[in-house]
Amino acid sequence: MYNVTLIPGDGIGPEVTGAARRVLEATGVKFDWDIQQAGEAQIAIHGSPMPEETMHSIERTKLALKGPVNTPKGGGFRSVNVLLRQKFDLYANLRPAKTIPNIMSRYENVDIVVVRENTEDLYAGIEHMVGEDAAESIKIITRKGCERIARFAFDYAVKNGRKKVTAVHKANIMKCTDGLFLKVVGEVAKEYPAIQFEDVIVDAMCMKLVQTPENYDVLVLPNLYGDIVSDLCAGLVGGLGIAPGANIGVGCSVFEAIHGGAPDIAGKGIANPTAVILSGAMMLRHLGEAAAADKVESAIVALIQRGEVTRDLGGSLGTDAFTDSVIREMAR
Repeated sequence: MYNVTLIPGDGIGPEVTGAARRVLEATGVKFDWDIQQAGEAQIAIHGSPMPEETMHSIERTKLALKGPVNTPKGGGFRSVNVLLRQKFDLYANLRPAKTIPNIMSRYENVDIVVVRENTEDLYAGIEHMVGEDAAESIKIITRKGCERIARFAFDYAVKNGRKKVTAVHKANIMKCTDGLFLKVVGEVAKEYPAIQFEDVIVDAMCMKLVQTPENYDVLVLPNLYGDIVSDLCAGLVGGLGIAPGANIGVGCSVFEAIHGGAPDIAGKGIANPTAVILSGAMMLRHLGEAAAADKVESAIVALIQRGEVTRDLGGSLGTDAFTDSVIREMAR
């Protein structure tokens, strides 16, 4: 029995996390769900989008499956996602992007894993106004942060039979911060002689991913670049609707889809739960339940190949009908 904090989130979050819960339970793996709340609606109730009770639950379970939580633009509360990553030191953000046959895409044979440092860089949110007409944001990169994300990327490559790790940076311009990142990743790379290592400047990386994504395997990046490039990689394989994610720390992990809350379709029963279901499969694999994870992922792929998908992927199924189909496929 696994104790898991379940955070439905905003918008379509309750619908897609509910679907993921049903699928995970249908694998036969036992869960004890502690359902907690986070998001915009909690401000009026608790004065914060992240109630203390939710934080205490994650501290207890050390494991969470989370729906999307909307973040206001240009003002308002800070990102709940950033808060969780910093509070629980979820230093590694893992975002795979893999081609699935029958998903509309311009590319074939894409199989990239983005390993993003999750706690430092400009995303640490250390910023302030300088007078009324200027704003300053501080970019912090530490040797500790660089070393552990580099080691995570290379360990992941070894464990999963990957061949190459590419460090993505802007060290030609930011010679101190990105220079330190590149230097430390290069030092760690020497400890893994069986894994090919290269580095690419971030703007060139974006071009190369659009031109020849099949040339890349594991990418390791600082926080901001990692967020941007992981969305680019999701676009290569069909979009955020099929893009899972994991935030891994020492002793605590939070699994979530990359997409937002899509308030325009919330409550209509048409949301695509694939990304959250696949995030749940990543959670199963993290727990050592590889057979159950394989079952979930194989069912999703089979349905997509047959065209039994939600409307955003060109099908006709609603959220519940798609979830029912996944569960039936797993039972075959």
